[in-house]
Amino acid sequence: MEHALSPATLSELRRPRPYPAVSVLTPTHRREPGNAQDRVRLRNVVAEAKRQLEHDPAITRERRADVAGQLDRALAEVDLTHSEDGLVIYAAPGEHQVWSLARPVPERVVLSDTFLTRNLVSAQAAERPFWALSVSADRATLWNGGADRVTEEHANGFPLVRSQPNFDAERMQRTGDLPSTFRDEGTRHFLRDADTAVGRLLRAHPRPLVVTGEPAALSLLDELGGVTRDALHIAHGGLSHGPPEAVWQAVRPRLDAESRRDAASVTRVLDSARGHRMFAAGVDELWQNAREGRVRLLAVEENYRITVRDHGDHLVPATSGDLDAREDIVDEIVEQCLETGAAVRFVPDGTLGDVDGIAGVLRY
Repeated sequence: MEHALSPATLSELRRPRPYPAVSVLTPTHRREPGNAQDRVRLRNVVAEAKRQLEHDPAITRERRADVAGQLDRALAEVDLTHSEDGLVIYAAPGEHQVWSLARPVPERVVLSDTFLTRNLVSAQAAERPFWALSVSADRATLWNGGADRVTEEHANGFPLVRSQPNFDAERMQRTGDLPSTFRDEGTRHFLRDADTAVGRLLRAHPRPLVVTGEPAALSLLDELGGVTRDALHIAHGGLSHGPPEAVWQAVRPRLDAESRRDAASVTRVLDSARGHRMFAAGVDELWQNAREGRVRLLAVEENYRITVRDHGDHLVPATSGDLDAREDIVDEIVEQCLETGAAVRFVPDGTLGDVDGIAGVLRY
């Protein structure tokens, strides 16, 4: 199952497909008792997708069989023992993908000439992805970080391992000579290579960067003056070999603190926007402004969800399952704002006070 959504991957998902491009969405659960019914629910929604394929006169028999087979193969790949909060299956002639999301999705089936991506985009923004680089004198390991975990990333040449016949970092650490290894010219070259490699990664997949290592290693990276100099530094050695849980426990407190500072900053900006009449709140007002490209900053409380339907020129609350109900309007607004270059911040529930879960700062 897929987890990381890069700009290149998103662009590929959004390209037009031969009809039908099928998007199947279903909520899932991380723990009992909710996850007990996930497999049955998933099979039912896939069966509904096949039913719609069967009853669509615009789809040829050969194409119907192809896409139905892709749905079956996708279903076989789903691993519900590691469920998150939502699951998306894409199937089209000759291809399929399965995405696990750390954000709930509505249960729905969509047949179109493109895949439905707004839930992926919103989940990615809510997860606040980051890169973590753990360095030592002989190894640099890259970690792919999200809302509640890190996993080792094997990309851009990582992990980088320094090969040198007479170099033994563990022996130097035991004998108390480790700081001197970071004055060694070979170590400087090695860490410069790590900085260059992560710089290439950030240009292709921009995210916040965290660097962990011994204080001497972090000091040397500062001297080198590359992209790692401006990263969030955490003085914690011994993590270049993991395990992932140890890396996560080392970076989590600093990330939580950064998140709290970010939420406080968002609140201050929203308060200022009120005074300057550049403030908007509520899904109806923000949906209209998002479509016009007027939103500069969007703030969304992490668990805010609302179902609406169109009522003339406005959105009004609706019940899930109602005719023309839009259960993922928050995700639609998030995607639209990101498309028009707005900054999107997910903040803890209750941060926005008297505002109903979603607010924004307007450009004009």
